[in-house]
Amino acid sequence: MHQPDPTHLPFSLTALGSDFTPATPDRNRPDVPGPWLILRENALILCRDGNRLPEGVLPVAGPFAVAPVLVGFWQGRPLRAARLEPEAALPEAFTAVAASYRSQHLDERLLTLAGLARQVLHWRDRSRICPACSGAPGEIAGSFGARCPACSREYYPRIHPAVIVLIRRGAESLLVRKADWPAGQYGLVAGYVEFCETLEACVAREVLEETGLAVTDVRYLASQSWPFPSQLMVGFLATYAGGELTLDTDELEDAAWFCAQRRPPVLPPRSSIARVLLDRFAPELGSDKNS
Repeated sequence: MHQPDPTHLPFSLTALGSDFTPATPDRNRPDVPGPWLILRENALILCRDGNRLPEGVLPVAGPFAVAPVLVGFWQGRPLRAARLEPEAALPEAFTAVAASYRSQHLDERLLTLAGLARQVLHWRDRSRICPACSGAPGEIAGSFGARCPACSREYYPRIHPAVIVLIRRGAESLLVRKADWPAGQYGLVAGYVEFCETLEACVAREVLEETGLAVTDVRYLASQSWPFPSQLMVGFLATYAGGELTLDTDELEDAAWFCAQRRPPVLPPRSSIARVLLDRFAPELGSDKNS
């Protein structure tokens, strides 16, 4: 089976090519200027005179909800990330641009950089207090880990695995819709992996819970880093094995079988693995209307 190539999907470091080199916070030299990944709520701060990152030693004074941290090197220069408080004012030279996976204003590289910042800053925010003793963990050199000086416990970034699956029934594909998605948009069944559960078992459980359907022939296709805030989406293809559509209305607003003669009004954004799976394995669902 032809496998999708997720290399250049947003949120994958390989999409950045040789311009980016990962690094850990202990390698920071605060006096050396460089580009910045500055977030304010769900937006990335860019220069008004073009989609460029702010540069300098500290281009925005704050206040910061999450303090600046080195995340790597961009074209050999230190690349730092920080999260502003929501009420923080911006210098006139900068503007805030929406940086969600639905963004129409950022290219794949800027989306990926914003996603990297979101993941790192989420972890830094969540690891400021030791959950065992309420101490204040410090950095572990050479990593993004944290060690509590009071109880010596160590903590490392948590990535949460989730599955997403395209279900085929002959020439038809099952698509679902959540109530908070944009009008007319359909996507794929997805959900988090639970304790003692394999990825394949998670696919079968999520499909059964959300749609009442059974599936078989569950096959891995591709994965995508999903920094909202710290997921890894693992994509599968599965075959319908039986059952009638019975929606979990707490999760879904609608589900339906689509084909070339009956296409969904709107497909997921091209930046998502859901769209990659649909474009590769259900291309008949695409059209000018829903692309």
